[in-house]
Amino acid sequence: MKNDITFKELKNSGYTDKTINEEIKANLIARIKAKEPVFERLWGYEDSVVPQLKKAILAGHHINLLGLRGQAKTRIARSMVNLLDEYMPIVKGSEINDSPFQPISKFARDLIAELGDETPISWVHRSNRFFEKLATPDVNVADLIGDIDPIKAATLKLPYSDERVLHYGMIPRANRSIFVLNELPDLQARIQVSLFNILQEGDIQIRGFQLRMPLDIQFVFTANPEDYTNRGSIITPLKDRIGSQIFTHYPKTIALARQITEQEAMISAEDKAQVQIPDLARDLLEEVAFAARDSEYVDAKSGVSARLTISAMENLMAAAKLRLIESGAEKTTIRLLDFMSIIPSITGKIELVYEGEQEGADYVAKILIDRAVMIQFESLFPRISKLEKEGIKTPYTDLIRWFNKNHLELNYNDTDEEFYAKLNRITPLVTVVEENTSELSMEDQNFCKELVLWALTINKKLDKSENQAAFTFDSADIGQFFRN
Repeated sequence: MKNDITFKELKNSGYTDKTINEEIKANLIARIKAKEPVFERLWGYEDSVVPQLKKAILAGHHINLLGLRGQAKTRIARSMVNLLDEYMPIVKGSEINDSPFQPISKFARDLIAELGDETPISWVHRSNRFFEKLATPDVNVADLIGDIDPIKAATLKLPYSDERVLHYGMIPRANRSIFVLNELPDLQARIQVSLFNILQEGDIQIRGFQLRMPLDIQFVFTANPEDYTNRGSIITPLKDRIGSQIFTHYPKTIALARQITEQEAMISAEDKAQVQIPDLARDLLEEVAFAARDSEYVDAKSGVSARLTISAMENLMAAAKLRLIESGAEKTTIRLLDFMSIIPSITGKIELVYEGEQEGADYVAKILIDRAVMIQFESLFPRISKLEKEGIKTPYTDLIRWFNKNHLELNYNDTDEEFYAKLNRITPLVTVVEENTSELSMEDQNFCKELVLWALTINKKLDKSENQAAFTFDSADIGQFFRN
């Protein structure tokens, strides 16, 4: 924290007063020239969103980030704080961060007129120069711009015509700062109108006051295209005053999606040490989200947030942690069976169309997991024939025949030794996995053993039943017999 100084000392230090656009622009240019990252931890945006952000900043524009939920719009806005100077000088006691070089409030003007070079100067850290407001229908002009404070007027014995009786809203208090207004279409149209002059001329109007207050603010708005029809819209004159509109998007590859999930999931170091996650399990988790975005049961306009896989990863780890507690084991590995624990993460993160509602959220979640399983299975193993010709052997014939005389029960709470011993007793299953995935790690090969069984049940070659404690795999014919 920097110590207070006087206005004279500030001038003697060589400090140059800058607008917030000039400040952000100068720091951006410095980072680019130094080959330093500008927007960190924004995976997948390096060649799309980030270049547009840089251009918008260099152009001195206010920015509207337009995209579906869970596309890191708020993270982008918050990351702009790092482009501010570490400390900014203000007239001490100012409610609106007055610059001593260009004071705009009556308080600061009067203080500088009275004390001159001896005016006290305090410092504001860049972390305190970020203001964020969620636009909701109940937000009013007083919240954003301000209102007359009758208590202040009575206490100071001032008429309502005196500027000092004003109580400033969030926007004036964000002077010389970054102001983020999330979900802009949710803001009532009459409230959006109050932003016109602030964006264009810097005027604010409170009740009967017509103030010339050239506020210096970097505005960042966020909006979801779905909101344009479901809840409201950005009125055209306001949209016209926002310099750059930048579209965000979901990660385009599994690898990028994995980076985001691993970065954001709240997993303790202790859990990471106790629970091993095969690479295939990480990929399968992301495939579920990709499958949801392409599903006919899921509303594509609403989107499928990246928070789905983040929450799902946390649920996977919780399932493994519960197994450790109940089994008394010291370590365990994520299994395909554990993916049943991510269903609550899926059902809470997707919006279903009518057909999906008819099927039910749980059923749709299981369909999405099955689709992800088949995508991963077909990238590693030969396709499963829907119709088998008599006398012609397939890669899975011996395995299917094994289940004609045997069944397999896999318990959630089996230790790793017990769980994989059961799988390894199925010789045809071990053979199929070794023939097709010999280059993979042992953890991934073990995961593949479940993957093969799961794929065979999806294709009706085997039957699968489940309860709260276990999954049982049988011959499809036996399963049909018991169901009848």
